[in-house]
Amino acid sequence: MEFRIHHVAVSVSDMEKAVEFYSILGFKEIACYKDDNLEIKHLYLNGFILELFCFKEHIGKELVELWEDLKRIGVKHFALSVPDIHKAKKHLLDKGIIQEDIEIKKGRTGILYFFIQDPDGNFVEIVEDRRNIKL
Repeated sequence: MEFRIHHVAVSVSDMEKAVEFYSILGFKEIACYKDDNLEIKHLYLNGFILELFCFKEHIGKELVELWEDLKRIGVKHFALSVPDIHKAKKHLLDKGIIQEDIEIKKGRTGILYFFIQDPDGNFVEIVEDRRNIKL
């Protein structure tokens, strides 16, 4: 039996703002559903689907710093890989997604990374992973 990642679901408060944000990262809308209480959109990027949920009545999220959020049990973020993290940072700066003071760090696992947040504060990690991993 072979399992593969299909999608990650993220709940958002404003579908238009979320789609605009994720389109800057390269996602394209491939499917949608809408009724009086819920809107769902599937956004696609290189074999990966991001499923956005926007409920008419949603429960807010307390915005916290990444380190505090990591201490909570549950899914914390998803990561997008780039071939050149410095070019990715410049692209996101040019698009107004991040500020100049975003620091590129080297993680404990050996990859370069930085975090951004979508309009609802959901964390997205941008990584450059040059490890030669053979599976």
